[in-house]
Amino acid sequence: MTPVPIRYGARPCSLVVCRGCCCGDARKNPGMDHEGQLARLRAAAAASGGRLIVRTSDCLGPCAQADVLVVQPSTEGRRRGGRAAWIGWSADDDCLDEVLAWTAAAGPGVSPPPAALALQMIDPPKN
Repeated sequence: MTPVPIRYGARPCSLVVCRGCCCGDARKNPGMDHEGQLARLRAAAAASGGRLIVRTSDCLGPCAQADVLVVQPSTEGRRRGGRAAWIGWSADDDCLDEVLAWTAAAGPGVSPPPAALALQMIDPPKN
């Protein structure tokens, strides 16, 4: 997996991590280290050399599939037809491993998602 070089002004691949009423909530998913997982994603972004950014959202919507995160394509990924990928049930370390491997390979539009991660993709909420 070769990282795609980022051109000046290009937006990197980004993760939007839900931290609303259900996602990241120990009452919904007891025993999960939600803060530790967010710290892991942020550490990966810091180590990525600018190829990944991580943001949080108050609520992304599909609470029945908590924890939810969205993998947004980079400028290059969008140019190649990539669209945001919504991932449900993302509260475990295996899922985060898959997400981080995919973003390290430049994410949507540049590389296909790992097969196991593709099974966790969900439809975004209807507005």
